Amino acid sequence: MSVFRTARGLLLVATLFVSAGAFAADATAPAAAGSPSPAAVSAADSILGEIGVKQSIALIVPGMMAQLERTVTNTRPEIKDSLRETLHAIQPEFDKSAQKMYTQAAELLASQMSEKELQDVAAFFDSPSGKKYLAAEPVFLQKFAALAGPWREQLSTDMMARAREEMKKKGIDF
Repeated sequence: MSVFRTARGLLLVATLFVSAGAFAADATAPAAAGSPSPAAVSAADSILGEIGVKQSIALIVPGMMAQLERTVTNTRPEIKDSLRETLHAIQPEFDKSAQKMYTQAAELLASQMSEKELQDVAAFFDSPSGKKYLAAEPVFLQKFAALAGPWREQLSTDMMARAREEMKKKGIDF
């Protein structure tokens, strides 16, 4: 899974915090006070799984270990086999850390919305329309990024030109 999918999953979580009310019948209901119910956490878990957060977090530890191996063996190639064996041995403790982070993400999402809202969002992602959205969303984000990149570059150029133009009127060149 790519960095794009990780960003996608985290972006969707942020979007859910803002727009979950659009899916809920009782959008005005506040999130439950205190710890979220097991059912709310379960619905949050379902949502995070559907939008790719669960998979993204699961890939962080192996990705970081692979990067560590590449970094160290670039300067110390003679320890490659021993390092790989060591990393394999210690990976379970870091996998537990990733699982804890995922559990915290599910609890965080569950604390931001009511149980009903979470169940509604989870049901949406499980519906034909939700599945269609999940299938269309990566293509949309890729195409949007292709539009937004050049726009951002042009915006930066135009902003600099206008700032220079206005500063020049004040007798300041930069």
